[in-house]
Amino acid sequence: MPSLNVARVLSSLALLVVLGSAWAQPASSASEPVPPASAELTSASSPAAAVIPAAPVVVNAPVAPAAPVVVPPAPLTRPGLVAQSTINGADTAWMLTATALVLLMTLPGIALFYGGMVRKKSVINTMACTVAIAAVVSILWFTVGYSLAFTPGGPWIGGTDRLFFDGIDYLKDAGKVSVSHLAPTIPESVFAMFQLTFAIITPALIVGAFVERMKFSAMVWFISLWSVLVYAPVAHWVWEPSGWLAQMGALDFAGGSVVHINAGVAGLVCAYFLGPRRGYGREAFEPFNLGLTMSGTGLLWVGWFGFNAGSALTADGRTGLAMLTTHVAAAAGALSWMGAEWLVRRRPSLLGLCSGVVAGLVAITPAAGYVTPAAALAIGLIAGISCYWGATGLKRLLRADDSLDVFGVHGVGGIVGALLTGLLASPTISGAQGSILTQAVAALAVLAYSGLVSALLLLVIQQVIGLRVEDSDEITGMDLTQHRERIGT
Repeated sequence: MPSLNVARVLSSLALLVVLGSAWAQPASSASEPVPPASAELTSASSPAAAVIPAAPVVVNAPVAPAAPVVVPPAPLTRPGLVAQSTINGADTAWMLTATALVLLMTLPGIALFYGGMVRKKSVINTMACTVAIAAVVSILWFTVGYSLAFTPGGPWIGGTDRLFFDGIDYLKDAGKVSVSHLAPTIPESVFAMFQLTFAIITPALIVGAFVERMKFSAMVWFISLWSVLVYAPVAHWVWEPSGWLAQMGALDFAGGSVVHINAGVAGLVCAYFLGPRRGYGREAFEPFNLGLTMSGTGLLWVGWFGFNAGSALTADGRTGLAMLTTHVAAAAGALSWMGAEWLVRRRPSLLGLCSGVVAGLVAITPAAGYVTPAAALAIGLIAGISCYWGATGLKRLLRADDSLDVFGVHGVGGIVGALLTGLLASPTISGAQGSILTQAVAALAVLAYSGLVSALLLLVIQQVIGLRVEDSDEITGMDLTQHRERIGT
């Protein structure tokens, strides 16, 4: 059918024309912006409005200044003034609390702990010794002790920059406050006060070795001289970076050597110089009130959180770890002493439990900020057994009337803790690497120095005013003969 073929040809030609027209138009890019459908751009009377102008090119645009480079101040190497703004409020609040806790350990902790264990006729004297030591040592720390212990000097003793607390300032208008190089985030006044509480409790521990027979006047002279000539130098050796034991790398987080070994050996020397109490080994020396002793133990346990956790000198994760290890070791010490006593004597005692708590606390003191909780458990268990032997078997071997087992608990516990610190210290906690050899050298050095100087001081006092009360005064009781007072009725 020719007409049909013609129609097909015409249709094909029309399709080609349409396609060719479309091909001749400029293609629109999908990447080009589509102008908005506004009246201005679509108006036939304003064709120029449909053109989108290019962004202007800015020549010589100002360049933003670079952030200033903040250079941190060089770390302090000695006490000095800093801006008040550098003080950390959390650290300061915690250290104020820790300071109060450690002072609570002596007043009334030690007074109750020791007062409950002596005989009724010597309770007042024991407590009076504790209060007098707190007062005397505080003034000596203010005048000379702090400066000799905690300012840079030689390897053996500190300097004189802080005699009479000179330089411990707070300058409100200038916005300045003094800090120690050992605790730069808290005021130096807080640091000095915190360390004072350690200087108080250390000689107060010695009292337990000579109770019921030492003249009160002789005690005041001995403790005064010992605080300056023994405690301050040993604290400098261990805790001030220029001290020779610190330079050696000895680890003593809160006072295993400075406090416990130091006081323990001084107490043993006092016991030898004074001789045994009248009737020792032949008479039963009944404690006045073990309820007081238990109360003192509770105050010591709680106060020891300030003692050990406070020695971190900040409020951080290590502080929390030190508190945890302290508690674990105290509990472990109580249980292991109780177990040893139960095995040997067939019954546990309240006095044994209290002594075990203190043994665990003593032994963890040098290690608290260096070891894990599992290591603290081991230290407490070992300390409880070791100190039980120190207060029984070792005491018989030494043949000294160490009245309240100052060396048996504090001396032995301090030595055990120092050595175990060298063995169990974890570098991941503090970065410190422990060494049993270094710890042994430090413990022996403190034993030798404290023992020798204590003996020399006692020898001099013996020649000048005498050490021991008269036999008749001892029989009557220290409370009446030394203070004209008595406890209760």
